Amino acid sequence: MLCELLRRDTANPKHLARRDSAPTATTMINIRSKTALPNHIARSPFNTIFTNLCCLGFTASTYSMKSTDQKMVCDVTGTQAYDSTAKCLNTCTLVLGLLLIIMFEFLF
Repeated sequence: MLCELLRRDTANPKHLARRDSAPTATTMINIRSKTALPNHIARSPFNTIFTNLCCLGFTASTYSMKSTDQKMVCDVTGTQAYDSTAKCLNTCTLVLGLLLIIMFEFLF
């Protein structure tokens, strides 16, 4: 919603050129997006540093950064697509890393 308002204001600068002699009152309204866009950028560095099995943690970090970039551009579908991939990669990395640690504990 906020992105649409920004695009509309920059696309039509006629309201900036109009100058009235009377002062105008302005009101700021904060509009929150209806769709919550989660971000898995906090889990990705953890998986990259501690359980980076087959570079899945690094790949998850990359997708998390792409998700953040798409959020800044206001691309909701791109954000959700990259974020779901990052979530899946983070989960797989964590599960495989924990299984590897448990397996080594039982073998040695």
